[in-house]
Amino acid sequence: MQGIMRPKIQKIINIRLFFSSRFVVEESGKSEHKIVCFIKAPATALENLACTIVNDTSSLVVDDFEELVSNVISVECSDYEKTIPFPINIAIPFTSHFRGNYREIMVKVTDVNFQSHYLTPISLEGYHGNHKETFAEVKVYQLGVFSVLSCLKKETFTVPKSGLSQNLSMDSRISFHYPSETFTSPATMKLKIHPIEPSLISTLKARNDMYLSVVSTSALVYVHHPSAQPFNNSVTITLPCPPNPEKKRKEEETEQVRAITATVKRVPAAYHPRAMSSLRKNGESLSDTFRLLGHRNKDEWMVFDDIIIQNAQNGLVSFELNEHLESFVVIRLSFILENTYLLLFAQALEEAVCSTMSNVVLYRKRENPYKIIVLLTASKDLTWEIQNLHEEGYFGPPEPTQQFPLREGEQIHFQFRGNIFASENGKDFGKAYRLIFHSQRKPRLELHIKEVDEFANHSSPHYKGTAVFYKITRGMITKEWKQPLPHGNYQHQSPLCKLPLSLPKTTPGVTDGAVLIHQQSINTL
Repeated sequence: MQGIMRPKIQKIINIRLFFSSRFVVEESGKSEHKIVCFIKAPATALENLACTIVNDTSSLVVDDFEELVSNVISVECSDYEKTIPFPINIAIPFTSHFRGNYREIMVKVTDVNFQSHYLTPISLEGYHGNHKETFAEVKVYQLGVFSVLSCLKKETFTVPKSGLSQNLSMDSRISFHYPSETFTSPATMKLKIHPIEPSLISTLKARNDMYLSVVSTSALVYVHHPSAQPFNNSVTITLPCPPNPEKKRKEEETEQVRAITATVKRVPAAYHPRAMSSLRKNGESLSDTFRLLGHRNKDEWMVFDDIIIQNAQNGLVSFELNEHLESFVVIRLSFILENTYLLLFAQALEEAVCSTMSNVVLYRKRENPYKIIVLLTASKDLTWEIQNLHEEGYFGPPEPTQQFPLREGEQIHFQFRGNIFASENGKDFGKAYRLIFHSQRKPRLELHIKEVDEFANHSSPHYKGTAVFYKITRGMITKEWKQPLPHGNYQHQSPLCKLPLSLPKTTPGVTDGAVLIHQQSINTL
């Protein structure tokens, strides 16, 4: 549940082990308990530890390229006069999907001043005691706010003075060759790789015709060079950058054209439009070209026209760098694209990899038209989530909203206007509500709706209202551990989408009715 109300945590100490405690929460409306975390510590320490679920602060603990996969929990000492004998072990249950070679599970610890550091789990066991779940267990030396994240995997290596050839463990096709004397002293390099899905390139091209010449890109490469030593020699970098899938087809079609023209020489070319157009498509040359784009320090994207990129076999490309770039990407083009458009594409690409296309679903309970559910989900999971809602007895109309991009930790605030308002508990009506987006979690709210004024809408058989949704970026969120409830004051902000809805008026002889909910989305893309 999103909001400032936090569930009460029960602490259960395992007397047999005497050094283990599990913190559980009773889920609303259910008789079963859910494990929040396990803590292993001396019994005297366990007596003074307090654990709280603080999911309403989750926007404050995630950054770009991080995906929250657990509850956000706060572990504090309930008696400030007591000293905790560190280290202690904390195990947090989590659920993660789509990890792959480029991502890893980390535990993020954030202090009261919002300073964070990352811990590598010492265990990711599926069982903890008699409980079958996946836990991230870490050894900690301080208390704070803990969250389990799926992060881009970091690869660290040291380049000695004698040089180094390094193939990355996450993708052995990516390599860095540092000749001898590249650095005057050993230099540590830290890299992260963000792969680019072909579907993402297709989406960007579909949105803007100016990007049609983009065939593919390499992964986005992020490099941290702590020592900041200058390069004494050029560094050779090899990356996969998928070839043009059309190129082979064109070559095959060219052979077919030759065969056709050899046997039917007198047939006009107009009778073979497909063959002739395939020869002309993408310009006179069928050879792909490449461009390197990157960041120096915190500068904007730059095109490095002077860098020569070699097209190797099996979709690999290589080039030499004589300076440090904080991030870079290679773009494969079917024909030359002006630098202005290349820079726009790089900006759009970077924004797209940090965002997830999402939808809002607002469904009603079939047996009770006054009970609705509002769900925020990644678009790729929409079909699955709708099926789950149907199994729970929730149905439309309306159709889900149009897609819109959200970054991890961004929020959707919404309120009801007109002659319909809502409540979480069936008592406190008229508030604004919040859903916090996390691509691997499914924020949802179950609400009761009813009419504001039973005598309004007198000319209609229904009470009418509108659910209005607003996008709140992380930069707009107050950096406080005690998150305020949504204020409901959005006059200076354009709505993301609206969902008009209506309730049937109760009349003699009518005991039930269907909520009529229609969709009116505002495309903000």
